[in-house]
Amino acid sequence: MAMAWVLLLVTAGLSMATAGPVPTSKPATTWKGCDIGRFKSLSPRELKSFKMAKDALENSLKNWSCISRLFPTNRDLRQLQVWERPVALEAELTLTLKVLETMADRSQGGILDQPLHTLRHIHSELQDCVKAQPIVGPQPRGRLHHWLHRLHEASKKESQGCLEASVLFNLFRLLKKDLECVASGDLCV
Repeated sequence: MAMAWVLLLVTAGLSMATAGPVPTSKPATTWKGCDIGRFKSLSPRELKSFKMAKDALENSLKNWSCISRLFPTNRDLRQLQVWERPVALEAELTLTLKVLETMADRSQGGILDQPLHTLRHIHSELQDCVKAQPIVGPQPRGRLHHWLHRLHEASKKESQGCLEASVLFNLFRLLKKDLECVASGDLCV
């Protein structure tokens, strides 16, 4: 009888082991299929295309006003846990792409072609990283929840002019500081 219990426990343990990964509250900083580390710095050519687009588009901004600061200066991804940073950056990139694509549709010429191509590529890679993270719970909490909510509500509450100005003024922070922080993983302190 004791042998039957041992066999039953071993069988149950093996079947549970093959059921899949168990969600954790502190996922690892590198996930299978996630190679965001290569975006620690963009090439000078890519940065130049972003600067040219930003300069050209800033000159075209007309009267704009914002209800709130979409990207507050005291916002820093280092305030989030390492596993939360890609989630926050992915949401920021989603809004940035949406706004820049709208601007590209209105503008003549292809000033945004290269920057949009680069941002779409980074966004795609980042989405893979976010999807590869172990599940941590049904809803983000704390600071991450606040940031995600703010980005989500911005497109509903703010004028298109405000969104455009906010995204343009935040563009290099996104590329140089936020993307570098996420790409650095645990080393971003």
